[in-house]
Amino acid sequence: MLGVEDWLSNLLVLARQEQLWQPGDTIVVAVSGGPDSMALLHMLHRLAEPERLNLVAAHVDHGFRGEESAREAKSVLQYAAALGIACEKVLFDLPAYIEETRMNAQAAAREKRYAFLHQVAADYGAACIALAHHADDQAETVLMRMLRGTGLGGLAGMAMKRSEKNVELIRPLLRTYKADILRYCEQWAVPYSQDSSNGQKYYTRNVVRLEVLPYLASFNPQFTQSLVRLSELAAAEDDWLEQETRAVFEQYTTKRRDGCQLNRKALLGLHVALQRRLIKLILSYIGLETETTSFDSVETIRHAATDGAASTWSFDVGNGAKFLREYDNLVFIRRDQSGMASRPGGYAYVVPEGMAVLPLPESECELALEEMAASEASMPSSQLEALFDAEALQYPLTVRNRIPGDRMQVLGLNGTKKVQDMFVDERIAPSRRDVLPLVVDADGFVLWIPGIRRSRHAQVQESTSRVIRMTLRNMSELP
Repeated sequence: MLGVEDWLSNLLVLARQEQLWQPGDTIVVAVSGGPDSMALLHMLHRLAEPERLNLVAAHVDHGFRGEESAREAKSVLQYAAALGIACEKVLFDLPAYIEETRMNAQAAAREKRYAFLHQVAADYGAACIALAHHADDQAETVLMRMLRGTGLGGLAGMAMKRSEKNVELIRPLLRTYKADILRYCEQWAVPYSQDSSNGQKYYTRNVVRLEVLPYLASFNPQFTQSLVRLSELAAAEDDWLEQETRAVFEQYTTKRRDGCQLNRKALLGLHVALQRRLIKLILSYIGLETETTSFDSVETIRHAATDGAASTWSFDVGNGAKFLREYDNLVFIRRDQSGMASRPGGYAYVVPEGMAVLPLPESECELALEEMAASEASMPSSQLEALFDAEALQYPLTVRNRIPGDRMQVLGLNGTKKVQDMFVDERIAPSRRDVLPLVVDADGFVLWIPGIRRSRHAQVQESTSRVIRMTLRNMSELP
């Protein structure tokens, strides 16, 4: 345990190491009236002058315990006034809110409490909201997550500092144990209230604190400290893995208008730990709350990338988001405002004679048309370029996505071939088939599918005097 005389100096060192605040910051201190939050308020009050901190106390009466909670609110107001600290308080009718929303009592209380704290922070222009969670709280959190089933991020427990709604949530007491806090209150005559609900075993956390932890401590008297140490180790390793995952995300994923994609072989080349984290990061990128994404969903996606899995396959990840395997591409499609997966619509653009550039936002590219003398025209350098006899083209042209029944008189083949069959032959991803542009002439003939094939219409002959060079540019999303 910390000696009382060292407690404040050690906390200052911690604040410097973790950059919990900057000199001159305004800090909203969440004060329930219990020993933890009252000690935190007193501690920050002692640091306010040397650290040039502006403090605002904020108290929430959830409306659960009637007169008892009213007395707590009064004690908080009186103590804040004695310290010369402004205090904002609010009374909620949580029982009515829970009945209205059907929310879990603790979740409802947390939602209303944090909304109030953020409102106070906004009103005072605060940089931080200080919360009084301590080391014993951290041990309880880690153990509860272990009981529910968790990964490395869950074992990290509560963060010492994290951003939420442009405000830093800080927990200066997170490495301080309850016994030290009670000794601090005794040393400095800090008044506090005891919440009678903390002794009720109706809540899971109370059962863990009152029964489970003491039982496990009978096997290891340092069990609480071991859980706190585990959380610190897990937090550091989780942070490192998160940095590695973000680097992999930037290296291997391609952002699309409707989400993002990556090559399955790139995913398979990663360690399994990075595979799982990369999938969760991508799901977060397309708008999913990954806290609720199940392990089974991540594994389903991971196994879909393997060599033995179907080459084209789709999976509803939840909330309208979709995962698709399209040959060697893994595609993650985000949900739109309505919660449905984003899907491109049909498009068609008229190209009159003389047009030079046609933007194609649906396919994230543009079509450039340049007329020149046949003698000056070099051969196409790729399938993204094509030459046409300018005098043989039937204007106006149309650039559109495919429609059912499209066929092309393919150069070098007899008869016609279905565009759909050409997409399959070329292994065009199903999600891209409805956005790839087709160049069609005034007679309805498909002249060219950039990146795939061109037709035998308007071929450049020896007698051709003028040509139109068509080039599809910005091709990061197309074959």
